[in-house]
Amino acid sequence: MKSTRNSGLFLTVQGTNLIKVTSFILLFMLLVFSISGLLTSLKPQFRPMSNSVNTATNEVNGKMLYQLMAWENHHFLSIEDDLTASPKLTNLIFKLSSNINLNDPRSLLGRELPGFEQFDGKILVAGEGSNYTNMPMESAPPIEIMKAEREASLQNLEGIDEGTENGTPSKPLLTTGDKKVVHLYFTHNRESYLPYLQGVTDPDLAYHSQLNVTKIGDQLKAGLEARGIGTSIDKSDVMGSVKMAAAYSKSGELVRETLATNSDIHYLIDIHRDARRKDKTTPIINGQAYAQLVFVVGGKNPNYEKNLKLATDLHNLLQEKYKGISWGVLMKKDAGSNGVYNQNLSDNALLIEFGGVDNTFEELNRSADALADVFSEYFWQAEKVNYDVEQSTDKQ
Repeated sequence: MKSTRNSGLFLTVQGTNLIKVTSFILLFMLLVFSISGLLTSLKPQFRPMSNSVNTATNEVNGKMLYQLMAWENHHFLSIEDDLTASPKLTNLIFKLSSNINLNDPRSLLGRELPGFEQFDGKILVAGEGSNYTNMPMESAPPIEIMKAEREASLQNLEGIDEGTENGTPSKPLLTTGDKKVVHLYFTHNRESYLPYLQGVTDPDLAYHSQLNVTKIGDQLKAGLEARGIGTSIDKSDVMGSVKMAAAYSKSGELVRETLATNSDIHYLIDIHRDARRKDKTTPIINGQAYAQLVFVVGGKNPNYEKNLKLATDLHNLLQEKYKGISWGVLMKKDAGSNGVYNQNLSDNALLIEFGGVDNTFEELNRSADALADVFSEYFWQAEKVNYDVEQSTDKQ
């Protein structure tokens, strides 16, 4: 009898512990799901994130998952022979855990050097001499430089408004009429150039509210319209109204407003300035100095492939007529970059860096004219193709 009572007591105690453990697990799971839901409901800019985890997860693509299955089921190897040459499991684990790619030394240095993330990016199309040692880069201005009262005085303004007329036709053979089909805007509108900022030599301080990249927009607009392509331009002071980190959100809002009022716009061009020095941003073409152009494509937008094709086509046309003027096409999607650049708003969206901090507007205007030249060639060829397709459809 005693033994029976003790056994019953023992079972009762264990049952109570089991209920406690089960309740704890359920509460813990509820807490985890609640915290996860709270974090995912935050706006992207407020979400905690890890560059290391982001990089590692980017490496886990479909082919890698296929390889993992093939190691367990060798039937997959007979379907895809290339998997037999796949990396060893130890190499794969090393790469994912350390985020070090032995083929790219930037992965070894990136987390050790402050600010090194500005060199993140992948060269998709390389121009002459373009490589990972002369990557375009962006410098963030100190907060105080954004205040107008701290601006430098301007200099070297003689003849700055004359512009250039390299090969501009006197009267276009083709025209879009009253339609504005290209829209120019400036996310970092205060990016300026050192030759015009009195007493300023630091590239990080090359910003100005009056004389800046918006002036390139004037030259490009004139060049496009001279070739019959109606162009609109928005010079809103984005950098003067929001913090640097929110600039793309603000310019995106402005572009959406423009698109809502003008359905004729088919091309978006965001004009920027690179932070590299003159020896890396000033090609000499036919004895004249030009400001180098760089096409930047965001790798995290749904129009990535179409935007990449547009940038690549323009790069190739520039290389044919102005060899050396284009650095190439750079793709950016890493955690330290925006990765979208408002290119989700159109499948014909461009972000173009015009020159570096040391270039002059004489050089910049030449490049704007060169871009207008090849862009018009691309545009009218595309229009002809679209017209032929429409005519063929109508006949059917």
